[in-house]
Amino acid sequence: MLRTLYVGNLPWSTTEEELANAFSAHVEVKGCRIITDRETGRSRGFGFVEVEEEDVEKALEAMNGTQLGGREIVVNEARPRRQRF
Repeated sequence: MLRTLYVGNLPWSTTEEELANAFSAHVEVKGCRIITDRETGRSRGFGFVEVEEEDVEKALEAMNGTQLGGREIVVNEARPRRQRF
């Protein structure tokens, strides 16, 4: 089963490919996306990486607090999305 990891404090210039490559050094990445502003198209400084359930702890230990593009990234297991009314 796939699990989603939240990745915060990303440099605005980070691409989805760069993010996936950083994680793929430690675990198999199943999906990756960087969240962008709807109006400007600029990165909002966070994204999500999908990995297999058995790789979650390995990815958290390997990536949380590491440097990516000169910034210390934060990696947590993503919380379920809240519904908007």
